[in-house]
Amino acid sequence: MQVFYDKDSFSKYIDLQKEQNNTIGFAPTMGALHAGHISLYEEANKDNDVVISSIFVNPTQFNNPDDLEKYPRTVENDIEKLKNSKLVDAVYIPKVKDIYPNGLERKHYDFGGIENEMEGAARPGHFDGVGTVVEELFRQVRPDNAYFGEKDFQQLKIIEKLVDILNLGIKIHGVKIHRENNGLAMSSRNMRLSEAEKEASSVIYQTLKKVDDWFRVITIPEIKIRVEEIFDRDDMVLEYFLIANEDTLKEADFFSEDENYRAFIVVNVEQVRLIDNMHLK
Repeated sequence: MQVFYDKDSFSKYIDLQKEQNNTIGFAPTMGALHAGHISLYEEANKDNDVVISSIFVNPTQFNNPDDLEKYPRTVENDIEKLKNSKLVDAVYIPKVKDIYPNGLERKHYDFGGIENEMEGAARPGHFDGVGTVVEELFRQVRPDNAYFGEKDFQQLKIIEKLVDILNLGIKIHGVKIHRENNGLAMSSRNMRLSEAEKEASSVIYQTLKKVDDWFRVITIPEIKIRVEEIFDRDDMVLEYFLIANEDTLKEADFFSEDENYRAFIVVNVEQVRLIDNMHLK
């Protein structure tokens, strides 16, 4: 596995892959890699001649400076995990100037309104930051296929829209959520939880499974009341729970037989913000 720390050397590598007509699969990360990230590269390996990872903690998608400062950075361990996986041909670890040569400025995108729902409402400008870094990485990596986890389902929809509005010609693949043994969605932020907190946080997944059972049996307002009752506790704070249309991401207040729905939840555990979601059958 080759490791590139600057744009120029990485660009030469990509030029070579294109000259050889190799298909490129790409999954960008912010590091602190776990099995969920590795599952992206497992999928990428099925469809591509070359698989590329990137590690870059993107400053423009953080609303809270403390959150940016506390975000785990484990680059050397990440490189070893990628090497040991034997799934990745190259990893790109750019400097800030490689991504933001003119300073830390976010582009503004019109994602058709989905950027204003859920995480967009809670974190203004977040998806402009996501779009800015992903667009730049796409232009440098020039992938044929790109892979994103469904844990960040809204981000996945944003990336699909980004590729569409910029006409980038990249096929976006959503990869199912990878979970701990207790059901907790794998996340780099989980590193900030104690073992006891991780175990307690399994209630998030258990709640989503209950929601899936309640779906179409009771009304959405009744489901929301039940979820709020579950999180009426001291060790966790329910930031939001909602059921939304999977395509528009608009919050639903009733069900329609011909539409697909997904439950979304955000819970804060000792100042660690945990997100999860589940398609409702």
